[in-house]
Amino acid sequence: MHKDILKLSIPNILTNITVPLLSMVDLHLMGYLDSELFLGAVTLGGVIFNFVYWGFGFLRMSLSGIAAQAYGRKNNNEMAMVLFRGMAIAVLGSLLLLLFQGAIEKLGFALLGGSPEVTELARSYYYVRIWAAPAAIALMVINGWFLGMQNALYPMLIAVTINLINIACSFILVREFGMEERGVAFGSVIAQYTGLLLAAGLFLKKYRAVLNYFKVKAIFVVAELKSFLNISGDISVRIWCVVAVFTFFTSESAEYGDVALAANSVLLQFLFLFSYFLDGFAYAAEAIVGKHFGASNKTKLIEASKKLFYWGVFFGLSFTLAYYFGGNWMLNVFTNNQSVIDEAEKYMPWLIFIPIASFASYIWDGIYIGATASKAMRNTMLVSSILFFFVPYYFFYHYMGVHALWMSMLLFMLSRGITQTVLAKRAVYAKLV
Repeated sequence: MHKDILKLSIPNILTNITVPLLSMVDLHLMGYLDSELFLGAVTLGGVIFNFVYWGFGFLRMSLSGIAAQAYGRKNNNEMAMVLFRGMAIAVLGSLLLLLFQGAIEKLGFALLGGSPEVTELARSYYYVRIWAAPAAIALMVINGWFLGMQNALYPMLIAVTINLINIACSFILVREFGMEERGVAFGSVIAQYTGLLLAAGLFLKKYRAVLNYFKVKAIFVVAELKSFLNISGDISVRIWCVVAVFTFFTSESAEYGDVALAANSVLLQFLFLFSYFLDGFAYAAEAIVGKHFGASNKTKLIEASKKLFYWGVFFGLSFTLAYYFGGNWMLNVFTNNQSVIDEAEKYMPWLIFIPIASFASYIWDGIYIGATASKAMRNTMLVSSILFFFVPYYFFYHYMGVHALWMSMLLFMLSRGITQTVLAKRAVYAKLV
């Protein structure tokens, strides 16, 4: 079982780790320009795309669990049709995004706040990067389906290719052509469409036979589509809770000034680095748990869950120790602005404990998705975001300021793991006899 976990998790870790590395490069490029405004602008602009991409994140999460269960049942027809249903939704959603990009921009920046100077630069970034959205959303579908097929290698190849191209293009466009915030946005557009072409090539290389099962009418079979949309709806609520927390965190950081916004933007990269690393094991859980759940093998399902938690404890403790001993030094990777570094060091103690407090939530996320326990997943996220993030912040921000944001983030992460643990027996394991 450990071998199966590592076979899927290692490629997923390599896949995921490139995402925060890309954000780090973008922040490095902006952090070393002549003003902290660029750092804040890319952060605010990036929050809009958290709305966009996380809003469609249900496609990857729904697909991986449903496809893995179909794989466990050896149902070739359903394995194929879940992919095509996902792609149909991705195409429709992408068209709507491009059609309403102006309205999304106006609403997004009205909600986020930020100084006029930062907002103007963020708008420039947004109107370039929005054209990467169709490719990025289609890749969510394809990568989720690959993972359901127990194939973590292809998503890794796609992600590494995308991020290497993105980093190279961003460096060239910012450093050589002086395009500043527009340079990192153009880098994203070029990289995403390159990744989509690569994904199509890999699909045709190994899964061409899947096309034989494609039936247009089958996409719109009411019972199957309703089941897919019900699961997707629950996962969407869960995702929007996460979006609300992190969007509020960034928006509220901007209310404390540009230096506080820049400092919290840097510290969030530490959180995202751990998040994307642990998500490698969460994705492995989606595939393995989904396969055993689909095959109705409760013994293997329980064994997989226990061993996934061994890895979660190990890496949660490892990251906490790494941030304790090396966190302040790592701040210099992102910026040489001493005022930003000094501000970030004030809140580092909160961040240090987030990995050990949050590892369980990532492992449970993967288990719940693999078992398509979407309602329980939705409910635990609603409880954690409302009662353990927003309520504590509004009770304490008058006394603690920015510290209240980080305290609430720590409570949010901890409570997710606790509530999921409480509901797991009924939501996941009781479904199999």
